[in-house]
Amino acid sequence: MKLLPCVVLSACILVTSTPARAEHEGKIQILLLGDSTVEGSVPRRIKPEGPHLETVLEQLLAAEEDVPTCHVVNSSLSGEYIRRLLDFGRYDRDAAKLPGLDFILIRYGLNDRARRENFGQNFPKDFHELLARLRQDHPEAKLIPMTVIPFSGAEASQEINDLVRQVAEKEQLPVFDIYPRYAAELDKGYNMLNYRRYPLEKIPAKYHELVKPFVHGPSVEVMGNELDGILGHLPGWTGDRHPNLAGYNVIADETAKYLTPMLRGVKVVSPEPIKEDSPKTPAPVIVP
Repeated sequence: MKLLPCVVLSACILVTSTPARAEHEGKIQILLLGDSTVEGSVPRRIKPEGPHLETVLEQLLAAEEDVPTCHVVNSSLSGEYIRRLLDFGRYDRDAAKLPGLDFILIRYGLNDRARRENFGQNFPKDFHELLARLRQDHPEAKLIPMTVIPFSGAEASQEINDLVRQVAEKEQLPVFDIYPRYAAELDKGYNMLNYRRYPLEKIPAKYHELVKPFVHGPSVEVMGNELDGILGHLPGWTGDRHPNLAGYNVIADETAKYLTPMLRGVKVVSPEPIKEDSPKTPAPVIVP
């Protein structure tokens, strides 16, 4: 799990009279919950120092005027789908007990479509079950389902995103539609936003010395287009569509634009000092 200062807001909670919690160091708390397209394991391996999605999101929100300090928790996992999140213990271990969440952004569907049987029926059921768990464990948090980014082709993306919208409508939740912005950026250069991951065994031996700095286990992993001029002719060289750091920066930028109008002007009020005879500490609140 990746921790940093920031937290996420729901799509249509602009300004409400209901205060939200901010129990962690007086900052708004945001949880990012999703799969590899949220986690970014390969960019973290290539460039551990980042900055990565949650850090960039925090920095972008901090750059806005009159937006309170946020803390972003990126609790996402490569290969994950909702059923696996719930059934294999990761939800209970990494999400259920996080303190003081104000907003939770949820982005699943890619692996669900590939691995969940009867996807069209079971994915919505799984999503409703996850939302019920989140409401139970984080009753004060605003829940925000997200569409997926372009990854598996337009038809597959539409199938997933239509189901996400159906779930959100039944739950009376807003949808944060990240798909159009990411697709628009891809129009500027289809391979600008994905890293290159390619089996070393499929690269001609004469290039092995060249790619040695990029070898991670059985694969060559390159953040961007550095080697495209030499190896771009290899079949499938740019086939991995997972975001590189540029792709995650697009996601962070669109997320910050989505959240900023809801966060602007929100005031985080610290709790009253603890008295020795007080039964418990009052939680900090966010005052619109």
